[in-house]
Amino acid sequence: MLVVVGIAGGFTVSRLHGVFGSQSRPAYTSAEREEKRPHDPKHLVYEVFGPPGTVATISYFDADAEPRVVREATLPWSVEFPISEATAMGNVTAQGNTDSIGCRILVGDEVKDEKVRQGVSAFTFCVLKAA
Repeated sequence: MLVVVGIAGGFTVSRLHGVFGSQSRPAYTSAEREEKRPHDPKHLVYEVFGPPGTVATISYFDADAEPRVVREATLPWSVEFPISEATAMGNVTAQGNTDSIGCRILVGDEVKDEKVRQGVSAFTFCVLKAA
């Protein structure tokens, strides 16, 4: 008896799947791919600057959003790398051994953020909110 009920229940469920259309799922994307045109990647530049002879500890996120630290960097300092269109943020921080330090973030030739700070062992940071 239990086997008959199990078979009848399975048959009923399979028929209901067909009635409600759960067997044929809609495609949400086109099977054809658009041909991607080659693009010129943007370049992200972090710059840290200060008075001559300034030595700084610099932290930043690279193109893969991995944190990097540069210790005892002599200023001016900069690093550049290509970024994808999906890159939406960047960050550079620096603390020097003098009373003035600045940072700048550029995407291409456009300055996205720039700050100069004053104070004992000055600390500064710049943030890229969207490339």
